[in-house]
Amino acid sequence: MRIVRPIIPVVHLLLLLLVANHLSTGRSAAQVFAKKADNSPIVIRADSLEIDDNRKIVTFSGNVDAKETQFTINCDKMLVYYLQQKAGPGNEEAQLKIQKIIAQGNVRITRASGGVAMAEQALYYHADEKLVLTGKPVVRQGDDFVEGSKITLFLRENRSIVEGSGDSKVRAVLFPSRKGESSLGQQ
Repeated sequence: MRIVRPIIPVVHLLLLLLVANHLSTGRSAAQVFAKKADNSPIVIRADSLEIDDNRKIVTFSGNVDAKETQFTINCDKMLVYYLQQKAGPGNEEAQLKIQKIIAQGNVRITRASGGVAMAEQALYYHADEKLVLTGKPVVRQGDDFVEGSKITLFLRENRSIVEGSGDSKVRAVLFPSRKGESSLGQQ
């Protein structure tokens, strides 16, 4: 068994976890990032890890399980695309920047305090702060849920779009809020 030390810090993989946080909290991206200042560990497990520095891709394959105190992401495969920026003045090390993260196959993003997003694929575009769920996507909070052919969350703008396709329409099932219970889009 060969142990490979990842080139990019595992902390960068937190981006997808932070996006999951936004699914059901309604907080701004800045608030989400500020919350992670406690440096709690993130543990990512998979059957294998491959680093392709020429193509700038890190691939976690097989039973991917990414855990942080607030979230768990499960999927079959996770690809992290990154860019390497040259070092700036006073900094000898090159900076690595996440371009996008793709979680594929049986994607499930679960919040410890409740709420889950499921899809066959989740794409997170870092520069645009956009998450796109495809492949029978469903976002659930308690008994409430929304589903469609594609769910796009624009995190910077705090808005989302649920799209249908062909004969498949968007479906939202919302129950009247009961005292002490949260509903989709509420905290």
